[in-house]
Amino acid sequence: MPSVWSGSLVFGLVSVPITVAIATEDHSVRFRRIHTVDNSLVRNRYWCDAEDREVTFGEIRRGYELPDGRVIPVTDEELRAQPLPTARAIELIAFIPAAAVDPLRIGPGYYLQPQGAIAAKPYLVLRHALRLTGRGRTVRMARP
Repeated sequence: MPSVWSGSLVFGLVSVPITVAIATEDHSVRFRRIHTVDNSLVRNRYWCDAEDREVTFGEIRRGYELPDGRVIPVTDEELRAQPLPTARAIELIAFIPAAAVDPLRIGPGYYLQPQGAIAAKPYLVLRHALRLTGRGRTVRMARP
Protein backbone atom coordinates (compact mmCIF):
# COMPACT_ATOMS: atom_id res chain seq x y z
CA MET A 1 0.00 0.00 0.00
CA PRO A 2 1.46 3.43 -0.90
CA SER A 3 2.38 5.83 1.86
CA VAL A 4 0.19 8.94 2.15
CA TRP A 5 2.12 10.65 4.96
CA SER A 6 5.34 10.27 6.88
CA GLY A 7 6.37 11.74 10.20
CA SER A 8 6.77 10.58 13.78
CA LEU A 9 4.62 8.88 16.37
CA VAL A 10 5.37 10.72 19.63
CA PHE A 11 4.61 9.61 23.19
CA GLY A 12 6.47 11.00 26.17
CA LEU A 13 10.17 11.19 25.33
CA VAL A 14 9.85 8.55 22.59
CA SER A 15 9.62 9.51 18.93
CA VAL A 16 9.19 6.73 16.35
CA PRO A 17 9.53 7.54 12.63
CA ILE A 18 6.48 6.14 10.80
CA THR A 19 4.68 6.11 7.48
CA VAL A 20 0.90 6.14 7.13
CA ALA A 21 -1.07 4.18 4.52
CA ILE A 22 -4.81 4.20 3.86
CA ALA A 23 -6.46 1.07 5.26
CA THR A 24 -9.86 1.46 3.61
CA GLU A 25 -11.22 2.12 0.14
CA ASP A 26 -13.98 4.57 -0.68
CA HIS A 27 -16.70 2.81 -2.67
CA SER A 28 -19.21 5.65 -2.56
CA VAL A 29 -20.91 6.90 -5.71
CA ARG A 30 -19.62 10.24 -6.98
CA PHE A 31 -21.94 12.62 -8.77
CA ARG A 32 -20.99 15.46 -11.09
CA ARG A 33 -22.86 18.73 -11.51
CA ILE A 34 -24.47 19.04 -14.93
CA HIS A 35 -26.42 21.64 -16.87
CA THR A 36 -30.10 20.58 -16.89
CA VAL A 37 -30.70 21.70 -20.51
CA ASP A 38 -28.00 19.68 -22.31
CA ASN A 39 -26.48 17.45 -19.56
CA SER A 40 -23.03 18.96 -20.08
CA LEU A 41 -20.62 19.21 -17.13
CA VAL A 42 -20.66 22.38 -15.07
CA ARG A 43 -17.17 23.53 -14.00
CA ASN A 44 -15.90 25.87 -11.29
CA ARG A 45 -14.42 29.14 -12.45
CA TYR A 46 -11.97 31.33 -10.50
CA TRP A 47 -13.03 34.97 -10.58
CA CYS A 48 -11.03 38.05 -9.56
CA ASP A 49 -13.38 40.64 -8.06
CA ALA A 50 -10.89 43.51 -8.37
CA GLU A 51 -10.25 42.98 -12.11
CA ASP A 52 -13.71 41.55 -12.88
CA ARG A 53 -12.25 38.69 -14.92
CA GLU A 54 -11.67 34.95 -14.81
CA VAL A 55 -8.19 33.89 -13.61
CA THR A 56 -6.30 30.64 -14.09
CA PHE A 57 -5.38 28.34 -11.22
CA GLY A 58 -1.72 29.30 -11.74
CA GLU A 59 -2.55 32.92 -10.87
CA ILE A 60 -3.96 31.95 -7.47
CA ARG A 61 -1.99 31.79 -4.22
CA ARG A 62 -2.70 31.64 -0.50
CA GLY A 63 -3.44 34.68 1.67
CA TYR A 64 -4.45 35.43 5.25
CA GLU A 65 -7.34 37.86 5.76
CA LEU A 66 -6.98 40.28 8.68
CA PRO A 67 -10.04 41.40 10.68
CA ASP A 68 -9.99 44.79 8.91
CA GLY A 69 -10.32 43.07 5.50
CA ARG A 70 -6.73 43.44 4.31
CA VAL A 71 -5.16 40.26 2.88
CA ILE A 72 -1.52 39.33 3.50
CA PRO A 73 0.01 36.97 0.89
CA VAL A 74 1.59 33.82 2.38
CA THR A 75 3.96 31.55 0.45
CA ASP A 76 4.62 27.84 0.94
CA GLU A 77 8.24 28.69 1.80
CA GLU A 78 7.10 31.02 4.61
CA LEU A 79 4.86 28.30 6.04
CA ARG A 80 7.64 25.69 5.89
CA ALA A 81 10.01 28.10 7.68
CA GLN A 82 7.69 28.41 10.69
CA PRO A 83 8.94 26.70 13.86
CA LEU A 84 6.29 24.00 14.19
CA PRO A 85 7.89 21.16 16.19
CA THR A 86 4.82 18.93 15.87
CA ALA A 87 4.09 19.66 12.20
CA ARG A 88 5.05 16.13 11.17
CA ALA A 89 3.99 14.29 14.31
CA ILE A 90 1.13 12.23 15.61
CA GLU A 91 1.17 12.80 19.36
CA LEU A 92 -0.33 10.14 21.62
CA ILE A 93 -2.08 12.14 24.32
CA ALA A 94 -4.04 9.44 26.17
CA PHE A 95 -4.45 5.70 26.47
CA ILE A 96 -8.09 4.74 26.96
CA PRO A 97 -9.98 1.44 27.17
CA ALA A 98 -10.57 0.22 23.61
CA ALA A 99 -14.24 -0.43 24.45
CA ALA A 100 -14.68 3.29 25.23
CA VAL A 101 -14.19 4.22 21.57
CA ASP A 102 -17.46 4.54 19.63
CA PRO A 103 -16.87 2.93 16.20
CA LEU A 104 -19.33 5.38 14.64
CA ARG A 105 -17.07 8.29 15.56
CA ILE A 106 -14.01 6.83 13.88
CA GLY A 107 -13.17 8.22 10.46
CA PRO A 108 -11.27 6.48 7.67
CA GLY A 109 -8.78 3.85 8.83
CA TYR A 110 -5.03 4.06 8.37
CA TYR A 111 -2.13 1.68 8.85
CA LEU A 112 0.93 2.97 10.67
CA GLN A 113 4.25 1.37 9.80
CA PRO A 114 7.63 1.99 11.40
CA GLN A 115 10.26 3.50 9.09
CA GLY A 116 13.18 1.12 9.13
CA ALA A 117 14.62 -1.47 11.49
CA ILE A 118 15.58 0.99 14.25
CA ALA A 119 12.01 2.34 14.49
CA ALA A 120 10.48 -1.15 14.48
CA LYS A 121 11.42 -2.11 18.04
CA PRO A 122 9.79 0.80 19.95
CA TYR A 123 6.79 0.67 17.59
CA LEU A 124 6.26 -3.05 18.23
CA VAL A 125 6.69 -2.56 22.01
CA LEU A 126 3.94 0.09 21.97
CA ARG A 127 1.64 -2.05 19.82
CA HIS A 128 2.17 -5.09 22.05
CA ALA A 129 1.56 -3.09 25.25
CA LEU A 130 -1.70 -1.70 23.87
CA ARG A 131 -2.86 -5.16 22.83
CA LEU A 132 -2.01 -6.70 26.25
CA THR A 133 -3.77 -3.96 28.22
CA GLY A 134 -6.81 -3.70 25.91
CA ARG A 135 -6.15 -0.01 25.45
CA GLY A 136 -6.73 2.26 22.51
CA ARG A 137 -5.18 5.64 22.00
CA THR A 138 -6.31 9.21 21.61
CA VAL A 139 -4.07 11.19 19.32
CA ARG A 140 -3.48 14.75 18.18
CA MET A 141 -2.12 15.21 14.69
CA ALA A 142 -0.64 18.52 13.68
CA ARG A 143 -1.33 19.25 10.02
CA PRO A 144 1.37 21.12 8.15
